[in-house]
Amino acid sequence: MKKYIVLFILGLASYAAFLNNFDNKSYDVRIINGFSNNSSLPLVVWCSSEDGGDIGGRALQERDDYSWSVKTGLWKTPLFICTIKWDGKRKKFDAFWVSRDRYRCGNYRQCFWLVKEDGFYFSNDEITWKRDFSWM
Repeated sequence: MKKYIVLFILGLASYAAFLNNFDNKSYDVRIINGFSNNSSLPLVVWCSSEDGGDIGGRALQERDDYSWSVKTGLWKTPLFICTIKWDGKRKKFDAFWVSRDRYRCGNYRQCFWLVKEDGFYFSNDEITWKRDFSWM
């Protein structure tokens, strides 16, 4: 009997840990125009969720940003896809994907993208940037 009680308690603890990873989290996603000299050409950003929810777009001048919050849950695992355009270049990318970003966005759940001439950089603190991919 004690064996079943211990197994039951371990099962409850595992389930609680599972729910803690998925239940009711909010993430801040931010895309920043990091171009050094594009004052005449804005960086155009257009984003939508995988389920068809269009969150709109912005034309960003130097250092401007576009941001939104994402709510996750046990049955809600969102994916936000953005298309970025600048001077004949165009790139579509996953701006937020809970399976990829729930850990890399850090304890404060902040997901920052800095778009520059040579590519797309990610950070969770706006201090340390790592290039994730190029325009090609």
